[in-house]
Amino acid sequence: MTGATGYVGSAVVDALQRASHQVVALVRHQEKARRLADRGVDAAVGTLGNPNTWRVQASSCDAFVHAAFEPSPKGVEIEQIALETLVDLARRAGERGPAVLVYTSSISVLGPAPEPVDESAPMAPVDLVAWRPAHEHWVLGAGGGLRAAVIRPGIVYGGSRGIVSDMLASAENGLMRIVGSGENHWPLVYDRDLADLYVRVIASDEGHGVFHGTDGADEQVRTIADAIAAHRPHPPDIRCVPLPEARAKMGPYADALALDQRIRSARSLALGWAPSLHSVSGNIPRLFEELRRGRAKREQDQQDS
Repeated sequence: MTGATGYVGSAVVDALQRASHQVVALVRHQEKARRLADRGVDAAVGTLGNPNTWRVQASSCDAFVHAAFEPSPKGVEIEQIALETLVDLARRAGERGPAVLVYTSSISVLGPAPEPVDESAPMAPVDLVAWRPAHEHWVLGAGGGLRAAVIRPGIVYGGSRGIVSDMLASAENGLMRIVGSGENHWPLVYDRDLADLYVRVIASDEGHGVFHGTDGADEQVRTIADAIAAHRPHPPDIRCVPLPEARAKMGPYADALALDQRIRSARSLALGWAPSLHSVSGNIPRLFEELRRGRAKREQDQQDS
């Protein structure tokens, strides 16, 4: 598994372990390897762009989950290198028995979706993820006897990382900013629910093709912001940032945040996936508590290191 210590990846590792899978994780530092070892996870220390640092340890696996991306000018090129290696390893594993490769994409590849769409919808990616459709097609067409799947997570919430957690933290600091009017709908998914989808895709013979990871709740951004503000003893100011201004500060990420998307996860539900949470605005106290626990854990980890 790549990205095992990231926001999505760490939740997936937990879910895989709960399902009694043995996990081998790619990490960049020995300290991260030590922390994973404490949880019973084997680790290969290396980088995405240098497969020779992890190929041998990964070659013993029969399922491969790619959930990492290096946010650098060479990030897309590095991902291509990693995917080529993962496809090769998965094909070789397929010669021994059943093998599966799961690629983590983004719901933003669909572009605007003001009316509900599912996994059959054509892609119209925003600039931020314009390169992902080619990688999706490449993985799904890998062949060689392996079972290939693409998971497109929605906007993930829960814990102490991610866009929604940033909104919670901003509310604590007294000022929340949202891109645009906030009338757009976000396709959301709770981190543990998303992780369970990965486990189902890996385990099911029907786990091939594209799967959406969204809860189908169609919550508006302004509704989420108002719900967060209502749970603060001193409600924060909420500022709507015009899209051109947001672009100037955030680049193409602003357009992704401003997307209006109503996304359905029909193929995921057909696997028996059943999200446990269907609302950010209805779970604000829980999410504030998860934010606090996550901060405390990070502080403890820093002290331990």
